Amino acid sequence: MSQRIRIQAEELERYATAVLRAADVAEGHAKLVARSLVEANLRGVDSHGVQLLGFYMEQIEAGDVDRHAVGRVVSESGGCLHYDGENGLGQVVSSICCGHGVRLAREYGISLVVAQESNHFGAAAFWAQHYARHGLIGIALCNASPMVPPWQGREPRLGTNPICMAVPGGEVRPWLLDMATTTVAAGKIYKAMLNHQETIPHGWAMDREGVSTTETAVALKGLLAPLGGYKGSGLAMMVEILVAGLGGGAIGTELGGLRIRGKRMRASQTFIGIDIARFMPVEAFTERMDKLIRMMKETPPAKGYDEVLVAGEPEWRAEEIRRRDGIPIEAGNWETLKAAAWRHGVPEPEYELEGALE
Repeated sequence: MSQRIRIQAEELERYATAVLRAADVAEGHAKLVARSLVEANLRGVDSHGVQLLGFYMEQIEAGDVDRHAVGRVVSESGGCLHYDGENGLGQVVSSICCGHGVRLAREYGISLVVAQESNHFGAAAFWAQHYARHGLIGIALCNASPMVPPWQGREPRLGTNPICMAVPGGEVRPWLLDMATTTVAAGKIYKAMLNHQETIPHGWAMDREGVSTTETAVALKGLLAPLGGYKGSGLAMMVEILVAGLGGGAIGTELGGLRIRGKRMRASQTFIGIDIARFMPVEAFTERMDKLIRMMKETPPAKGYDEVLVAGEPEWRAEEIRRRDGIPIEAGNWETLKAAAWRHGVPEPEYELEGALE
């Protein structure tokens, strides 16, 4: 297949759910995982969309993830809760943790939920927005497979360790920050690999000696570049401390990964909820956020730019287009997803072919 496809979000979610169900994932859990991935595709964050499902299926099929586990509460004290995911699907563990987080934030004004022994949970934005939809400020952090060297190093010790924060929306689109502590998420390198792209942009990755590379194959065997050099390295370690350090989970090189078979991923996640109503009415807060966003948007654009964008704005725009016109998926990604579906006898969904890829 040399063409990418375009598929409606509802059809893609049904397809992803069917693939997971065929692998004996419970219906509710399958729908949750599928929804989290498709929502990332809708927002234009394809690195965390259904591209991940192929990797998830390989983990499930190899027994590296317990498809039935839901985890358990280890301890709860005030607004703090410690959760053991017991190697369950990351989205299942995270959904339970966020449910506890909203409950505790309502009761205590702020909540801190830390999960250990979890797995990849998709895009962090999906979880931070869960809090925002309940009128809370939501913060989601996690550690990840070691692919990043500490500043001035040349061996991987840290993951892409994302930081995400979401706030409730007012009259304008809500502010939503979701960023890896590397220049790009690992999923963008994987996307280049799956679609047979031989090169990637400068600054994304390094070879094994810590020298910048634009070759996809070299990047896959090498290292991801920390965001802003020593600053990104420091932020990644901060996240590691707040998730694995605080929760007692696997740290640094102890983690497995999406492409590592025979080893559990053992990811840790931290979710923070802040009850805005403890400080002011939520409506007053969203008015202030609208004012702040407009203040940023009204800034005269620098030379070469048409406007000033704020965090989350490109994704909101992509979602409007993709909900209307369907989600484009490149050929390599689609073939990988179809292969996982074929192994379990799931038929192809309805989709449209687009122009041939270069």
